Amino acid sequence: ISRIDLTPFGFPDLFEQVWLRQQLDDIFELCCIPFRAYGLALRDKVRTSHDGTQVIEVVERSGRRVLRVLLAPGQQPVPAAEGKDRILAAVEDAGLLSEWSGDRHIAIDVPPGADVTKIQSVASELAETSGAFWEWADVEQFR
Repeated sequence: ISRIDLTPFGFPDLFEQVWLRQQLDDIFELCCIPFRAYGLALRDKVRTSHDGTQVIEVVERSGRRVLRVLLAPGQQPVPAAEGKDRILAAVEDAGLLSEWSGDRHIAIDVPPGADVTKIQSVASELAETSGAFWEWADVEQFR
């Protein structure tokens, strides 16, 4: 377990905890789908600080991407619970891995060649009708 400083991504004094698998002395494979850090994806190889407590650099990209959706709380016409069900169904239909943070924030692992058209369509519709927000985690580089 290590952490990522979220200050460069607009979250001062906050950190994201990530799970890692050691590859070499200070090189690790990311074993979870990041929620808030940009420029990282499942199975990326990263370097940690000397004491291993903080991810400091991406060494090798896995080729995967992360699609994140944040559902607006209780807004109409689509309540967050219904939005969650619709996103979850689209993720399951695509056969993709995902992780939830609470009941409104999902991070979806997108391997090369995966079709996320339906997920993007549902997320876009929820953004227009209910104030949901979605983005690709690689719109910014890791720093």
